[in-house]
Amino acid sequence: MTAQIIATLLPVFLIAGCGTLYGRFRTPDIRSLNTLNMEIFVPMLVFAVLADRQAPLADYAGLALGAAVVVLGSGVVLWPLVKLLKLEPKTFLPPMMFNNSGNMGIPLLVLAFGEAALPAAVVVFIVEMLLHFSVGLYMLSPRTPLWRLLRMPIVLASLAGLGVNLGSVPLPGWLLEALHMLGGVCIPLMLFALGVRMLEIDFGDWRTGLLGALLCPLSGLVLAVPMILWLELTGLQAATLWVFAALPPAVLNYLVAEQYRQEPHKVASLVLIGNLGSLVVMPIVLALVFTHVYPIAG
Repeated sequence: MTAQIIATLLPVFLIAGCGTLYGRFRTPDIRSLNTLNMEIFVPMLVFAVLADRQAPLADYAGLALGAAVVVLGSGVVLWPLVKLLKLEPKTFLPPMMFNNSGNMGIPLLVLAFGEAALPAAVVVFIVEMLLHFSVGLYMLSPRTPLWRLLRMPIVLASLAGLGVNLGSVPLPGWLLEALHMLGGVCIPLMLFALGVRMLEIDFGDWRTGLLGALLCPLSGLVLAVPMILWLELTGLQAATLWVFAALPPAVLNYLVAEQYRQEPHKVASLVLIGNLGSLVVMPIVLALVFTHVYPIAG
């Protein structure tokens, strides 16, 4: 089991470490790279996975519901504590709700459970992204029009992929292969960009960041366990929800906070210290998953 955990996490942190090392001596334009990734490579991956009729998407409805409850429920569960500690809800709650299902989640799930986990990883990623750009933006700015959601390449790719899959539209193998190749670029690029972002950690708000690093996975797991039992998720889907629930805050929280001028420096601490905290959290979660949820032999 220890070897499996190391084999899962080592590539994640090696690629992220390469990003950190490169960013230490160069100044790469990470925002442009992330824009390219989110507008081209990630939508290609999402469409290819969803359009592939070998992935029975109807079987993932329970997983999608569980992921939505984990995301939204984390905000509800932590709201009383935020008010008790006199923290700003608009600053603290979004990073606790919207986790790193893209930069870390997809690579981690694929490395842990193989290519068979890719459809499940994409499903929970889409759920998190849709909620982030609807509920998340509404939390920061209630006047944000929700129609902007339909302009996102990821949303368009998701709708197109679902239409192709559910409509049983045949796509030529060469097209799917090309889409999978383009989409495959996004996974290492996500990790590399995450590594570069690690250089921006501001330890001035380390107490808030440390609190978030603890509460983000804890609130997610508190909700994931009953959802797994209630929805009767087993095997790979149960393991996916476990890992999804324990992921650290998404880097995108910082970019959104910067756009809406919602204390971006504090959000940066929550996001980046939370991702550092995953060095401790994820090995523990994977050990529990490999032992009790999805054994290595599974």
